[in-house]
Amino acid sequence: GRALEGWTYEGPFDDLPAQVKAHGPEAHRVILWDAVGEEEGTGIVHIAPGCGAEDFALGQQYELPAIAPLDEEGNFIDGFGSLTGTHVSESAHRVFDHLRAAGIMVRVADYAHRYPVCWRCGTDLVFRLVDEWFISMDELRHDMIEVTKQIRWIPSFGLERELDWLRNMHDWMISKKRYWGLALPIWVCDDCGHFEVIGDSVELKARAIAGWDEFEGHTPHRPWVDAVRIACSQCGGESRRVPDVGNPWLDAGIVSFSTLQYRTDRDYWRQWYPADWISESFPGQFRNWFYSLLAMATVLEKSPPFLTCFSYALLLGEDGREMHKSWGNSIEFNEAADQMGVDVMRWLYCRQKPENNLLFGFGRADEVRRQVLLPLWNVYSFFVTYANIDKWLPDGTVSEALSLLDRWVLARLNQVVDQVTDRLEEYDAYGATMAVEPFLDDLTNWYVRRSRRRFWKGEQDVDKRAAYSTLYKVLVTLSRLLAPFMPFVTEQIYQNLVLSVTPGAPESVHHTDWPVADKTAIDVELIDRMALARQLVNLGHSARSSQNLKVRQPLASALIHLSRDGSGLGEELAELVRDELNVKGLTFVDAAEELVAYHILPDNRVLGPRFGKHFPAVRTALASLDANTVVSRVRAGLPIEISVDGDSLELAASDVLVQEQPREGLAIAAEFGVTVAIDTVLTPELINEGLAREVIRRIQNLRKEADFQLDDRIVTTYETDDELGQAIVSSSDFIQAETLSDELRAQSPVSGVLTSEDTIDGHPISLGVRRVG
Repeated sequence: GRALEGWTYEGPFDDLPAQVKAHGPEAHRVILWDAVGEEEGTGIVHIAPGCGAEDFALGQQYELPAIAPLDEEGNFIDGFGSLTGTHVSESAHRVFDHLRAAGIMVRVADYAHRYPVCWRCGTDLVFRLVDEWFISMDELRHDMIEVTKQIRWIPSFGLERELDWLRNMHDWMISKKRYWGLALPIWVCDDCGHFEVIGDSVELKARAIAGWDEFEGHTPHRPWVDAVRIACSQCGGESRRVPDVGNPWLDAGIVSFSTLQYRTDRDYWRQWYPADWISESFPGQFRNWFYSLLAMATVLEKSPPFLTCFSYALLLGEDGREMHKSWGNSIEFNEAADQMGVDVMRWLYCRQKPENNLLFGFGRADEVRRQVLLPLWNVYSFFVTYANIDKWLPDGTVSEALSLLDRWVLARLNQVVDQVTDRLEEYDAYGATMAVEPFLDDLTNWYVRRSRRRFWKGEQDVDKRAAYSTLYKVLVTLSRLLAPFMPFVTEQIYQNLVLSVTPGAPESVHHTDWPVADKTAIDVELIDRMALARQLVNLGHSARSSQNLKVRQPLASALIHLSRDGSGLGEELAELVRDELNVKGLTFVDAAEELVAYHILPDNRVLGPRFGKHFPAVRTALASLDANTVVSRVRAGLPIEISVDGDSLELAASDVLVQEQPREGLAIAAEFGVTVAIDTVLTPELINEGLAREVIRRIQNLRKEADFQLDDRIVTTYETDDELGQAIVSSSDFIQAETLSDELRAQSPVSGVLTSEDTIDGHPISLGVRRVG
């Protein structure tokens, strides 16, 4: 090793005692620096005056002196030789010069490493050793844990994480080296160093020996409070306030008391304490705000400062990273509000599980807009359009002539109101959104779509009025139910549907009462039967798609098998399913075997290795069994017995594979014990009706292109081949009724009409439309 001026030794630790003693009998102090040599067990030792060398021994701990070389401006203080007065940012080259002069410089090189910088401006930061003030937390640990256990934490894992922090927390550093902030009420004696904590302004005034006049009338901030001097209770000397200000969490933690007149009106404080609910992001606040609130409340009252703590995870960019301008993935609030809309943004937050990080961005916002906002607005727009055409106004009642669809949607509405109310009372916004979104799908893709024709009926039709009053009630109730989630869209809906036609109504949807569910209207049986009907429709459409059969193409029949009783569907719902599937007949069958044929196979991967050369005989024996019997046992999890070469063998249900094949002429879809088969055989009559429906779609598109009103009557002309023309003639009444055509003429389009050229299943057709009058 090498000794430098008798002060530094570098070499094996085992040789340290002898090396230290070799420096002579003068007192030394040994400091082990955090620098390890290239060989294991070596390091750098600095020997300084302070203790006897004979007291030094390996394997024992020695106190390291706290050296604070920098002042508040980052300059080296006196006592550091040529570095004194140098700013830390300029010190490196002076150190290099010193090493060169000592002849111990090896080399100087740049290398990449982590270094702290200001997150705002990127300026290099410097670690500086300073004295700080701490609160000893060991005395509070147990009491804070007991207070914490009295609080409900959402998500529930928040409790254990907070308790883990409290079990392992160190003393709380409460001081900051800043100018502005809550001035720490700590006065230190200039003579003896004794410090005292002053309880309040009353005590400070009583103890003040100077500076009170300068401070009086000001808030307890710098510079005014610094003028106050008090007499030291130990030596009588003059004590001055420490220059430090408090950690901001001291202020944040005391709000349960400071904002509720705890010191001046205890009765008022008791009315509002504790808070029912607080909310903040969990990753940081379980050791900041939540922690400081708990600490203050434990000290003052040994009681919880809040009853429920709702916390959430982080907001990240859609790419999964934290948002930073330099990364190009940050979104300013104003930008988000302008482009995605604040209602969309609010729903995006609400539909997020709080324990999961939210990936925020315009893609997620578009998803919310498509799935939630647009369906709601489209239903509202549909209602307003037809209500204006018919000049319909609400009379405050719901028609008694409600259809099955009306009763169902009102049952679902009250069910959702009940669910949302329950979820919000449990502070579960996510659960509330999960109740609303399926209802919006029910409303748009089922109720309105199935009720659309009802709004085309005559003005005085009872069923039409029932549809109006039902949809009006649904929309008004939804505007009130969704107001906390989407305050702006719901306000616009309310202003038009309620305030514009109801004198004396509350001026805003946000002034109305929260909707209360009518639980007598929640017909669970009807809701379940309608859910079955929708399931049958979805399966029927899936079966159609498997054979590329368009929904507009009528079919002869649909056959349905239920693993449960299907008699509860009822004729009205059965008719609805027939119409949705566009089939002439709907039949329930008792056995699935009427719809499918089963093919039974052994599981080759399991049974092949087990039976080896006997496996072909096993496969033959299994194939000889009655397929329906085998399927019943497999689905019941029962074993299957077979006979091979006179020996009886038993196969587990998992050893057998069941393949289903539709019966000839059928297309099938099945799930959850429900099987729907569609008759795929097309007769000439069915084909013609399908062509007529395609013609209707073309005429409707042409009406939209012409910008006709929904109730405009038209004259339609067409020119096509004989086959398609025959289909049009045979369904002319149907086509005219669906398209509001007063006339349907087989002729070339005349001038002044909007025309289109198209092809329907290979048949060319020319269409023309003009408005009557």
